[in-house]
Amino acid sequence: MSTSILSRPELIWFIIGLVLFLLELVLPGFVIFFFGVGAWITALLCLIAEPGINLQAIVFAVTSVLSLLLLRKMIQKRFFYSKDDLSEEVEDEFTGKEAIAVTDFAAGETGKVEFKGTTWKAESETAISKGQKIIIKSKDNFKLFVEPKK
Repeated sequence: MSTSILSRPELIWFIIGLVLFLLELVLPGFVIFFFGVGAWITALLCLIAEPGINLQAIVFAVTSVLSLLLLRKMIQKRFFYSKDDLSEEVEDEFTGKEAIAVTDFAAGETGKVEFKGTTWKAESETAISKGQKIIIKSKDNFKLFVEPKK
């Protein structure tokens, strides 16, 4: 006795969910994932009971939207870094740390400092002398803003 795939709605919903999960990997936004969740919940319902197509569509829509609204922010905070979080971590790696001036540079001019074995462009509001210990106030791309160590 052979059954066609069309007579197995749980299998159809499972495949739809799988396709949606795979699409999430290539499309940005982290939204399609929740429609995959809705499809798999609908597949589970079809496996347990035999709902009509209208009820299947309602369950899919409701569970997809609810999971999107209730879980998206929580999952993003838990598993994904925002650009702001990443830039704060990088900033903290530099801010308040000590470096040494490699060149002399006047206030408002660009000079060079050594930090963690690497030479960086640096700028200060006060004059800096070669060999002077300085403190990093902030970082902008590849330039450090520094002040003399007190």
